[in-house]
Amino acid sequence: MRLDIDGLSVEVAGHRLVHDISLGAGSGRLVGLVGPNGSGKSTLLRCVYRALRPAAGSVRLDGEELHAMDAREGARLLAALPQEASTEFDFTVAEVVAMGRLPHQRGSGRARRTDTEVCERALARAGADHLAGRGFLSLSGGEKQRVLIARALAQEPAVLVLDEPTNHLDIAQQLEVLALVRDSRLTVLTALHDLNLAAVHCDELYVIAHGRIVASGPPYDVLTPELLAEVFGVRAHRVRHPESGAVQLLFDRLRRADAAPGACAPAPLPRPTQADPTAP
Repeated sequence: MRLDIDGLSVEVAGHRLVHDISLGAGSGRLVGLVGPNGSGKSTLLRCVYRALRPAAGSVRLDGEELHAMDAREGARLLAALPQEASTEFDFTVAEVVAMGRLPHQRGSGRARRTDTEVCERALARAGADHLAGRGFLSLSGGEKQRVLIARALAQEPAVLVLDEPTNHLDIAQQLEVLALVRDSRLTVLTALHDLNLAAVHCDELYVIAHGRIVASGPPYDVLTPELLAEVFGVRAHRVRHPESGAVQLLFDRLRRADAAPGACAPAPLPRPTQADPTAP
Protein backbone atom coordinates (compact mmCIF):
# COMPACT_ATOMS: atom_id res chain seq x y z
CA MET A 1 0.00 0.00 0.00
CA ARG A 2 1.26 3.46 -0.89
CA LEU A 3 1.41 6.29 1.64
CA ASP A 4 1.27 9.90 0.41
CA ILE A 5 1.49 13.11 2.42
CA ASP A 6 0.44 16.20 0.45
CA GLY A 7 0.90 19.81 1.55
CA LEU A 8 0.74 18.96 5.26
CA SER A 9 1.00 21.83 7.76
CA VAL A 10 0.59 21.54 11.53
CA GLU A 11 -0.17 24.24 14.08
CA VAL A 12 0.03 23.76 17.86
CA ALA A 13 -1.02 26.54 20.25
CA GLY A 14 -0.94 29.05 17.42
CA HIS A 15 2.56 28.12 16.25
CA ARG A 16 3.14 26.46 12.88
CA LEU A 17 5.51 23.55 13.46
CA VAL A 18 5.30 21.82 10.07
CA HIS A 19 5.16 23.78 6.81
CA ASP A 20 3.60 22.40 3.62
CA ILE A 21 5.32 18.99 3.65
CA SER A 22 4.78 16.53 0.82
CA LEU A 23 6.36 13.09 0.61
CA GLY A 24 5.60 9.58 -0.53
CA ALA A 25 6.42 6.03 0.50
CA GLY A 26 5.87 3.40 -2.17
CA SER A 27 4.45 -0.01 -1.36
CA GLY A 28 6.96 -2.10 0.57
CA ARG A 29 9.51 0.73 0.82
CA LEU A 30 11.28 1.83 4.00
CA VAL A 31 11.38 5.63 4.05
CA GLY A 32 13.27 7.55 6.73
CA LEU A 33 12.82 11.01 8.20
CA VAL A 34 16.01 12.57 9.57
CA GLY A 35 16.70 16.00 11.01
CA PRO A 36 17.87 17.81 14.12
CA ASN A 37 15.96 17.68 17.39
CA GLY A 38 12.88 19.89 17.19
CA SER A 39 12.80 19.89 13.40
CA GLY A 40 9.22 18.55 13.21
CA LYS A 41 9.71 14.83 12.58
CA SER A 42 7.57 13.61 15.48
CA THR A 43 4.90 16.25 14.87
CA LEU A 44 4.62 15.12 11.26
CA LEU A 45 4.35 11.47 12.27
CA ARG A 46 1.66 12.24 14.85
CA CYS A 47 -0.45 13.58 12.01
CA VAL A 48 0.17 10.43 9.98
CA TYR A 49 -1.06 8.15 12.76
CA ARG A 50 -3.87 10.59 13.65
CA ALA A 51 -2.77 11.74 17.09
CA LEU A 52 -2.91 15.28 15.63
CA ARG A 53 -5.08 16.85 12.96
CA PRO A 54 -3.24 18.89 10.33
CA ALA A 55 -4.04 22.55 9.78
CA ALA A 56 -3.81 21.88 6.04
CA GLY A 57 -2.99 19.05 3.67
CA SER A 58 -3.80 15.36 3.56
CA VAL A 59 -2.53 11.86 4.37
CA ARG A 60 -3.65 9.24 1.86
CA LEU A 61 -3.37 5.46 1.70
CA ASP A 62 -3.66 4.26 -1.89
CA GLY A 63 -5.47 7.51 -2.64
CA GLU A 64 -7.95 7.31 0.26
CA GLU A 65 -7.88 10.13 2.82
CA LEU A 66 -6.80 8.61 6.14
CA HIS A 67 -8.38 11.29 8.35
CA ALA A 68 -11.75 10.68 6.67
CA MET A 69 -11.75 7.00 7.69
CA ASP A 70 -13.32 5.84 10.95
CA ALA A 71 -10.84 4.86 13.65
CA ARG A 72 -11.33 1.11 13.25
CA GLU A 73 -10.85 1.15 9.48
CA GLY A 74 -7.73 3.34 9.79
CA ALA A 75 -6.24 1.06 12.44
CA ARG A 76 -6.69 -1.97 10.19
CA LEU A 77 -4.57 -0.26 7.54
CA LEU A 78 -1.95 1.62 9.56
CA ALA A 79 -0.14 0.74 12.79
CA ALA A 80 2.12 3.08 14.76
CA LEU A 81 4.85 2.84 17.34
CA PRO A 82 5.21 6.29 18.98
CA GLN A 83 8.51 7.43 20.42
CA GLU A 84 7.36 7.09 24.03
CA ALA A 85 5.02 4.11 23.82
CA SER A 86 4.29 2.91 27.36
CA THR A 87 2.04 0.51 29.21
CA GLU A 88 1.26 1.61 32.76
CA PHE A 89 -0.29 -1.64 33.93
CA ASP A 90 1.71 -4.84 34.06
CA PHE A 91 -0.07 -6.78 31.34
CA THR A 92 1.56 -9.94 30.12
CA VAL A 93 3.33 -9.79 26.80
CA ALA A 94 0.59 -11.95 25.26
CA GLU A 95 -2.04 -9.47 26.46
CA VAL A 96 -0.11 -6.48 25.08
CA VAL A 97 0.21 -8.10 21.65
CA ALA A 98 -3.47 -9.10 21.70
CA MET A 99 -4.36 -5.39 21.85
CA GLY A 100 -3.27 -5.23 18.23
CA ARG A 101 -6.28 -7.33 17.29
CA LEU A 102 -8.87 -4.87 18.65
CA PRO A 103 -9.50 -3.14 15.27
CA HIS A 104 -10.47 -6.53 13.81
CA GLN A 105 -12.88 -7.56 16.60
CA ARG A 106 -16.59 -6.90 16.68
CA GLY A 107 -19.34 -7.15 19.27
CA SER A 108 -18.02 -8.40 22.62
CA GLY A 109 -14.42 -7.99 21.48
CA ARG A 110 -13.57 -11.50 22.64
CA ALA A 111 -10.54 -13.03 20.96
CA ARG A 112 -11.22 -15.70 18.37
CA ARG A 113 -8.91 -18.58 17.57
CA THR A 114 -7.80 -16.65 14.49
CA ASP A 115 -6.77 -13.70 16.67
CA THR A 116 -4.71 -15.95 18.93
CA GLU A 117 -2.93 -17.51 15.94
CA VAL A 118 -2.15 -14.08 14.45
CA CYS A 119 -0.67 -12.92 17.77
CA GLU A 120 1.45 -16.06 18.07
CA ARG A 121 2.82 -15.53 14.56
CA ALA A 122 3.53 -11.86 15.29
CA LEU A 123 5.46 -12.74 18.45
CA ALA A 124 7.45 -15.36 16.55
CA ARG A 125 8.29 -12.90 13.74
CA ALA A 126 9.49 -10.40 16.33
CA GLY A 127 11.60 -13.05 18.07
CA ALA A 128 9.61 -12.53 21.26
CA ASP A 129 7.48 -15.69 21.51
CA HIS A 130 9.51 -16.88 24.50
CA LEU A 131 8.36 -13.77 26.39
CA ALA A 132 4.60 -14.40 26.02
CA GLY A 133 4.01 -15.16 29.71
CA ARG A 134 6.26 -12.42 31.10
CA GLY A 135 4.99 -9.16 32.55
CA PHE A 136 5.63 -6.31 30.12
CA LEU A 137 7.11 -4.05 32.80
CA SER A 138 9.76 -6.68 33.65
CA LEU A 139 11.28 -6.55 30.16
CA SER A 140 14.43 -4.79 29.00
CA GLY A 141 14.18 -1.87 26.56
CA GLY A 142 15.01 -4.06 23.59
CA GLU A 143 12.52 -6.73 24.62
CA LYS A 144 9.77 -4.13 25.07
CA GLN A 145 10.46 -2.74 21.61
CA ARG A 146 10.19 -6.20 20.06
CA VAL A 147 6.87 -6.77 21.84
CA LEU A 148 5.48 -3.42 20.68
CA ILE A 149 6.50 -4.21 17.12
CA ALA A 150 4.79 -7.60 17.51
CA ARG A 151 1.65 -5.75 18.62
CA ALA A 152 1.84 -3.57 15.52
CA LEU A 153 2.32 -6.66 13.31
CA ALA A 154 -0.69 -8.30 14.99
CA GLN A 155 -2.81 -5.45 13.62
CA GLU A 156 -1.97 -6.86 10.16
CA PRO A 157 -1.54 -3.33 8.76
CA ALA A 158 -0.30 -2.40 5.32
CA VAL A 159 1.60 0.64 6.62
CA LEU A 160 3.84 0.94 9.68
CA VAL A 161 4.79 4.30 11.22
CA LEU A 162 7.69 4.33 13.69
CA ASP A 163 9.01 7.27 15.70
CA GLU A 164 12.63 6.65 16.74
CA PRO A 165 12.23 2.85 17.07
CA THR A 166 15.88 2.45 18.13
CA ASN A 167 15.74 4.96 20.99
CA HIS A 168 17.37 3.71 24.22
CA LEU A 169 18.51 0.45 22.59
CA ASP A 170 22.07 -0.87 22.52
CA ILE A 171 23.72 -1.28 19.13
CA ALA A 172 22.87 -4.98 18.72
CA GLN A 173 19.21 -4.28 19.56
CA GLN A 174 19.14 -1.35 17.13
CA LEU A 175 20.35 -3.56 14.28
CA GLU A 176 17.90 -6.34 15.21
CA VAL A 177 14.90 -4.01 15.37
CA LEU A 178 15.63 -2.39 12.01
CA ALA A 179 16.25 -5.77 10.39
CA LEU A 180 12.88 -6.90 11.75
CA VAL A 181 11.18 -3.81 10.31
CA ARG A 182 12.89 -4.34 6.95
CA ASP A 183 11.88 -8.02 6.87
CA SER A 184 8.22 -7.13 7.56
CA ARG A 185 7.89 -6.05 3.88
CA LEU A 186 5.36 -3.42 4.94
CA THR A 187 5.36 0.16 3.75
CA VAL A 188 7.32 1.87 6.53
CA LEU A 189 7.74 5.54 7.42
CA THR A 190 10.17 6.03 10.31
CA ALA A 191 11.99 8.86 12.05
CA LEU A 192 15.58 7.94 12.86
CA HIS A 193 18.15 9.77 14.95
CA ASP A 194 21.21 7.80 13.82
CA LEU A 195 22.20 8.86 10.30
CA ASN A 196 24.37 5.78 9.74
CA LEU A 197 21.50 3.43 10.57
CA ALA A 198 19.27 5.47 8.26
CA ALA A 199 21.83 5.22 5.45
CA VAL A 200 22.04 1.43 5.71
CA HIS A 201 18.38 0.53 6.20
CA CYS A 202 16.31 3.15 4.35
CA ASP A 203 15.44 3.11 0.66
CA GLU A 204 14.87 6.86 0.67
CA LEU A 205 15.46 9.71 3.10
CA TYR A 206 13.68 13.00 3.70
CA VAL A 207 15.65 15.62 5.62
CA ILE A 208 13.55 17.98 7.75
CA ALA A 209 14.78 21.27 9.18
CA HIS A 210 12.60 23.94 10.83
CA GLY A 211 9.48 22.05 9.84
CA ARG A 212 10.30 21.88 6.12
CA ILE A 213 11.70 19.25 3.75
CA VAL A 214 15.13 20.47 2.65
CA ALA A 215 16.39 17.38 0.79
CA SER A 216 15.12 13.99 -0.33
CA GLY A 217 16.29 10.96 -2.26
CA PRO A 218 18.47 7.85 -1.82
CA PRO A 219 20.82 8.03 1.19
CA TYR A 220 23.91 8.31 -1.07
CA ASP A 221 22.52 11.42 -2.75
CA VAL A 222 21.10 13.05 0.38
CA LEU A 223 23.80 12.62 3.02
CA THR A 224 26.37 14.99 1.56
CA PRO A 225 28.96 16.90 3.61
CA GLU A 226 27.45 20.19 2.48
CA LEU A 227 23.92 19.29 3.64
CA LEU A 228 25.12 17.83 6.93
CA ALA A 229 27.10 20.99 7.66
CA GLU A 230 24.12 23.19 6.88
CA VAL A 231 21.40 21.18 8.64
CA PHE A 232 23.21 19.41 11.49
CA GLY A 233 26.15 21.76 12.02
CA VAL A 234 28.78 19.03 11.72
CA ARG A 235 31.70 18.27 9.41
CA ALA A 236 31.14 14.87 7.82
CA HIS A 237 33.52 12.46 6.11
CA ARG A 238 31.89 9.83 3.90
CA VAL A 239 33.23 6.28 3.79
CA ARG A 240 31.95 2.94 2.51
CA HIS A 241 30.76 0.13 4.76
CA PRO A 242 33.22 -2.71 4.03
CA GLU A 243 30.49 -5.35 3.58
CA SER A 244 27.28 -3.65 2.41
CA GLY A 245 28.93 -0.78 0.52
CA ALA A 246 26.45 1.65 2.08
CA VAL A 247 27.61 5.20 2.66
CA GLN A 248 28.66 5.76 6.27
CA LEU A 249 29.60 8.96 8.06
CA LEU A 250 32.41 10.04 10.38
CA PHE A 251 31.85 13.32 12.17
CA ASP A 252 33.94 16.24 13.41
CA ARG A 253 32.93 19.53 14.95
CA LEU A 254 32.22 22.13 12.32
CA ARG A 255 34.93 24.76 12.66
CA ARG A 256 34.28 28.32 11.53
CA ALA A 257 36.69 27.91 8.62
CA ASP A 258 34.78 24.86 7.39
CA ALA A 259 31.60 26.89 7.09
CA ALA A 260 33.24 29.82 5.31
CA PRO A 261 32.48 30.37 1.61
CA GLY A 262 34.99 28.58 -0.57
CA ALA A 263 36.09 26.15 2.17
CA CYS A 264 37.33 22.87 0.78
CA ALA A 265 34.81 20.03 0.96
CA PRO A 266 35.94 16.41 1.38
CA ALA A 267 36.45 14.55 -1.87
CA PRO A 268 33.21 12.82 -2.95
CA LEU A 269 32.85 9.09 -2.86
CA PRO A 270 32.76 7.35 -6.24
CA ARG A 271 29.28 6.75 -7.50
CA PRO A 272 27.86 3.28 -6.74
CA THR A 273 28.27 0.70 -9.49
CA GLN A 274 25.45 -1.55 -10.64
CA ALA A 275 26.81 -4.32 -8.47
CA ASP A 276 26.57 -2.08 -5.39
CA PRO A 277 23.53 -3.15 -3.31
CA THR A 278 22.98 0.45 -2.17
CA ALA A 279 22.68 1.86 -5.67
CA PRO A 280 19.28 3.49 -6.23
